[in-house]
Amino acid sequence: MTRNPEPDQRASVSRRPAHFTLAAAVATAALAGCALTPPGPAPTPATPTTWQAPLPASTAPHDGSVGALTQWWSQFDDPLLARLVDATQRSHGDLAQAAARIEQARANTRIAGASAWPALNAGANATRARIEVPPPQATTTSTGVGLDMLWEIDVFGVTRSNVAAARARVEGAAASWHDLRVSLAAETATTYIGYRACEALVDVYTQDTTSQRRTAELTGIKSGAGLESPANAALANASAADASNRLIAQRADCDVQVKALVALTGLAEPDLRTQLDTRRARLPQPAVFAVDRVPAQLLMQRPDLAALEREARAASGEVGAAQADRWPRLSLAGTVSLASARSGGASFNGTNWSIGPALSLPLFDAGRRAAQVDAARARYDEAAARYRQRATEAVREVEQALVLLDAATRREADALIAAQGFRQFFDAAQARFDVGSESLLDLESARRNALLAAAALVGVQRERVTAWVTLYRAVGGGFAATTDAPTQVSANR
Repeated sequence: MTRNPEPDQRASVSRRPAHFTLAAAVATAALAGCALTPPGPAPTPATPTTWQAPLPASTAPHDGSVGALTQWWSQFDDPLLARLVDATQRSHGDLAQAAARIEQARANTRIAGASAWPALNAGANATRARIEVPPPQATTTSTGVGLDMLWEIDVFGVTRSNVAAARARVEGAAASWHDLRVSLAAETATTYIGYRACEALVDVYTQDTTSQRRTAELTGIKSGAGLESPANAALANASAADASNRLIAQRADCDVQVKALVALTGLAEPDLRTQLDTRRARLPQPAVFAVDRVPAQLLMQRPDLAALEREARAASGEVGAAQADRWPRLSLAGTVSLASARSGGASFNGTNWSIGPALSLPLFDAGRRAAQVDAARARYDEAAARYRQRATEAVREVEQALVLLDAATRREADALIAAQGFRQFFDAAQARFDVGSESLLDLESARRNALLAAAALVGVQRERVTAWVTLYRAVGGGFAATTDAPTQVSANR
């Protein structure tokens, strides 16, 4: 006959297999976890060693660093531009939405990190029952309160990977906020520059219209005296009407741009027009800065690239979490409860508690977890490819801005000489026409050349200043990964 073991021996026999099995499973899983190799951050895109376009010459103290570019719109010689940009950033709904997305990302980081801590829940219950049979009848009342604890130990880094991904998304959301901020500044500056150039053209066309009307009046007098043909009088009147038509259209274009500034800044139109009248027809001049000769160093200042790099980093963290989810989960559960019962005049009180580990082994899920890993890797590959593509586009944007700036700077000197020369020639032709020694056709030809040259000068000046804004935007607008992001949404409303 086999003898039953003593009570302490039975306990030892019953515990040992479970203990060894659990330890072996954890050890095996830990060794297997060493093989988890999620992809790292997105690789640094290949960039040229130097810029191919000519760099702007600069004798100013600006060196192209983040500090020199921070709030570049305030470095123009026009305080109104800085006020308009600030108004745009305070009132624009897109910027407030971007700030809200930062808060969401920060909350998601706290949610992800909470999984690393034990969860503790409290509960209470009370019941009352009447027992009818068998006699004697009795009423039973029972109450209880208890605490339940569950702590999943992050053996393979599911929580760590999720937290890393969430933190990367916080940084990415902050970089996107900065990118939108710089974009709004560039849009406001470009619109404002366009409005000032429009005013300058209004002045050019106003002067031309006044001159055309004077010529038409003088030609009419000469025609009445038989010194000019009726055809010349008709030509002079037509030219005056054409100049007036051009002036009206230009003024309308300026009004449209004022409406655009109102929409951007959120300012009341009467107040905005009052502020715009303080520096009429004067283009703001930017502060010149030296562009970093190393493209890779300069592109680190672009917030859009920083946002895409953080998205790739977050996708990498999600790959690690999906990989870790395929391995066993180890948790520690416990409960403590206080219970009391009364039945038939008798009372019972007691305390119950339990604590112990639990191991969950995924055996079969029809390939769901493996598919989740594949999907996470595909999202990482997509994010890395998008990052590399955007880096290539960023190089192109800087190169194009440099080309446009160089061309506009060199063209402006020629445009100024042309405008001054054609104007002098027209003034001389006008003087000769007034004394009858110049034909109307020659005068109109000189006038047309002077008008076109004056308009071209305004256009090239606008292109030069706009090219500086484009270059500011292309090199990142003063962004750095350490630049503070808004701490609350209301700060941007």
